Amino acid sequence: MEEKFKLDRQTIALRAAKEFQDGNSVNLGIGIPVLCANCLPAGREVLFQSENGILGFGEVTAPGEGDPDLLNASGQTVHPRPGMSCFGHAESFTMIRGGHLDISVMGGFQVSEKGDLANYMVPERKIGVIGGAMDLAYGAKRKIILMNHVTKTGEPRILKKCTYPITAMGCVNLIISDIAVIEVTDKGMVLKEVAPGWTPEEVQQLTEPTLIVDPDCHEIELM
Repeated sequence: MEEKFKLDRQTIALRAAKEFQDGNSVNLGIGIPVLCANCLPAGREVLFQSENGILGFGEVTAPGEGDPDLLNASGQTVHPRPGMSCFGHAESFTMIRGGHLDISVMGGFQVSEKGDLANYMVPERKIGVIGGAMDLAYGAKRKIILMNHVTKTGEPRILKKCTYPITAMGCVNLIISDIAVIEVTDKGMVLKEVAPGWTPEEVQQLTEPTLIVDPDCHEIELM
C-alpha cells in the first residue's frame, strides 16, 4: 500500500476529546492521552485525573514553565485550575477502583477483537511497567485506547488475539488510531470513522479481525 496521510498525535488526542461530555471525570494516561488536556472543546467542563494524585488539572504547560509539583502521567507540568486538588496514591486508587471515573484514556500496544488490552509490556524489549493500567482498565466505566494502527514494521496492532501480555481482558470500548475510529461491541469491531483519504477497505487491510463497517461510516470529524 502506498504511503498515505495519517493523523498525528495531537490530532488523535483532539478526536478523543470529542468523547468527553460535561461533568465527566477522565483519567489521562501516559503518552498521547495526556495531550487531550489541551484539546477540550470551549465551554466544556471536564475533571481530568491522574493516578499520581491530581484531579481537575488543565492544559500542559510550555516547556520550562509550570510548577514541578503539578505533573500529569507523563511527568509534564500542567496548569492549575480552580478547584484542583492533590492527594496521595491511596485516595487516587480509591477513585479508580471504586468506579468513580467515567472514562479512562490509555495508550495501547495491541487490542484484540474482543477488547482485550495489551499496553504495559513489549516482550522483545524485556521491559514493562504495569503502573495503574490494570486498575484503570477495570475501574473506569468507559475505556478509550489511543494508538498507532500498525507497528513501525507495518504489522497490525488490532488483532484477533493479542500476542503481548494482557493488561486486562474485554475492557476496551473504543479505539482511536491514526487511521480509524473503531468501536468494540458484542457483535464485533465496528468501523465508525476513517482518516482523510482512507477507505474502509484500506483500513481492513491493516486490521486482522474482520471489521463491521457502520452504514454511517464517514471521515473523522474533529469539531
